[in-house]
Amino acid sequence: MKPLPKARIWLTMAAAAFAMHAGTSVGSTTSPVDYPEKPIRMVVPFSPGGITDLLGRLLADELAKHYGQPVVVENRPGASGHIGAQMVSTSAADGYMLLVGTIGIHAAYKAYSKLAYEPHKSLQPVTIIGYSPNLVLVPTDSRFKTFEQFLEFEKANPGQLNYATAGPGSSTHMVIALYEQMTGARVSYVPYKGSGPALIDLIAGRVDVMFDNMPTGYPHVLSGKLRPLAITSKSRNPIVPDVPTIAEAGVPGYEGTSWFTIAVHKDVPQGVVEKLNADIRTVLSKQNVRDRLGELGLTIIANSSAQAREFFVVETFKWTRVIESSGIQLD
Repeated sequence: MKPLPKARIWLTMAAAAFAMHAGTSVGSTTSPVDYPEKPIRMVVPFSPGGITDLLGRLLADELAKHYGQPVVVENRPGASGHIGAQMVSTSAADGYMLLVGTIGIHAAYKAYSKLAYEPHKSLQPVTIIGYSPNLVLVPTDSRFKTFEQFLEFEKANPGQLNYATAGPGSSTHMVIALYEQMTGARVSYVPYKGSGPALIDLIAGRVDVMFDNMPTGYPHVLSGKLRPLAITSKSRNPIVPDVPTIAEAGVPGYEGTSWFTIAVHKDVPQGVVEKLNADIRTVLSKQNVRDRLGELGLTIIANSSAQAREFFVVETFKWTRVIESSGIQLD
């Protein structure tokens, strides 16, 4: 479907803003020829154990081999990733602090009205790492055996089920918000500081359901600790071919996926950004990395920084509409 005229205007203005910020980055004298000359810090803005942490550590290990320099992962959870993202936005603009970003940081920031920084102005993308569907997961002893049973119960008992999320405004929250908008469901959110601690409570039965990222949720399906009811992608996934999409299981037209990025301070020189982009794409092209991420259900994108900026604009428009129509306000 083509966007409405109003949408085109918004996208054009937002794209121009991104382009302006990308074209005026002059905050450092770091040379792409010499980069990196010292250890790099990889900020994961969530607790250990989630997909963002998994991706950050995988990339850190591979980049360290590629550069011959340490790449140190730092977990800085809080405010759906904005604590860590703000730290990167106020760091030195030299490219030595990277952010593993998400929908919540780069596209759903309108859910917060009092952030101490402006994500779309304070950060610039290096690349989109990739995307993955989310699995609708329940404990193995849950009363729900199918998504249809789950949907029927929820419609008859609004607000009774508790949903775990990786944090307010996170991708795991936003895919539920989209579901809520499309079904008229009333849900009770239980926010955590990452998927890791949320999954622990889901397995223990302290929460009823979670729309978790496939790379972190699927291992618990394999171990028999969680049961998948549906998948959030447009079509079924070959890793779990027997799991229906939400669209085919009762919510026609539903589609929502989580995506992950590498971003840096807005004033990191474009030459350094492009070197990082090329090096990260090289790492993501390695067969062992592709195999590992493929096993987890993540589709690699590894696009250019310019394509990533355009992607941010389109996704921000999409999720801002969900936030506004759902009345989500997180501060």
